[in-house]
Amino acid sequence: MDYVSGGDIPNPKGHYSPAVVHGGLVYVAGQLPADPGGRDMTKATIEEQVRRTLANIATILDASGSSLDRILRATVYITDVASWPRLNVAYAEVMGEHRPARTVVPVPALHYGYLVEIDVIAAVKGP
Repeated sequence: MDYVSGGDIPNPKGHYSPAVVHGGLVYVAGQLPADPGGRDMTKATIEEQVRRTLANIATILDASGSSLDRILRATVYITDVASWPRLNVAYAEVMGEHRPARTVVPVPALHYGYLVEIDVIAAVKGP
């Protein structure tokens, strides 16, 4: 197992790794829409938060030898099921034609007041 951290990847605030690579797969821990530039994303729209979260995931995947188009499965946690259609629009804009398996889970609240959290499993790029 290889633990992925450092570089442009924010340090986790808990006892976990942002990503673990094992057996040709990358397991990315749940990512929030934290902005590396310091912008307060808690007041951003669901669309902006989805785009920021996927950008954070892309950074982690890149450091792990993968990319967004190698995602096999995504789990998306949202605080308001009514925002699902808007989530879909932003998600599709970022993911394009790539359609990994996905589960959307409505939850009562997320850390720091964010509206979305996403974790993924992706394939590592081949040699």
